[in-house]
Amino acid sequence: MVIKQVKHWMKLRTSAAALKPIAAWAAGRGAEFELTDEGQGFLITEPKNELGALRIEWGAPQREYIQGAELRLRWDLGLAAEMQMMVIERELQDSLERAVFEAYTDTLQTRMDTDTPEEMRWLVMLGKTDQWKSKVARSRFSACAVSPELATAWIGGSLGEALAVASQEAVPAGHPLVLLTQRGRLYLRTRMDDVQLSLLKGFVSLAEAAAREARRLQQRVDALDDSTQPPPL
Repeated sequence: MVIKQVKHWMKLRTSAAALKPIAAWAAGRGAEFELTDEGQGFLITEPKNELGALRIEWGAPQREYIQGAELRLRWDLGLAAEMQMMVIERELQDSLERAVFEAYTDTLQTRMDTDTPEEMRWLVMLGKTDQWKSKVARSRFSACAVSPELATAWIGGSLGEALAVASQEAVPAGHPLVLLTQRGRLYLRTRMDDVQLSLLKGFVSLAEAAAREARRLQQRVDALDDSTQPPPL
């Protein structure tokens, strides 16, 4: 028992030392850092972020399509429920679409299960767009939303540019990446096997670009709704 406790303590110390730069970066942002999964992962919470409460997790994967450690971001943006949009790496899209086809062309399967991840359901349900300003981003990613026009607007500005940059190093071909908005939040999922501060900062910057564009779109939608309201009596 004592030996097991000592080994556990040594593992925690080793993980803490490796993650020290991450913890320092988090502290510099006014966020809280803690080890999880017996020192094999971490959690960063940043409740006072200017865009909304931010949660960053790294550890064991929660999606089958991520083979290795998973990085997850969740940003509470206060978006309307109708703002359902997704950007997905193209090779991952192809893989999930094949899985959907194989699963739901089975004669015994008559409907899409609610347990099926949004990434798979949305590839079938939402409208895709090919209107990318960045040819590099278009070759590496696919976008969809409740309407193709909404997807086009989301990727048309800084998000498309950020995706083009990410495709050069952070997200090579075949590297799983999903960005989506639902229930008022922005989510990012990707594989990050090694803890590297520069890589983490790159993914946070990508998520921030997606978050800012989503908030900008929400403001445009709100303004349009206000302009179509009948005048007060």
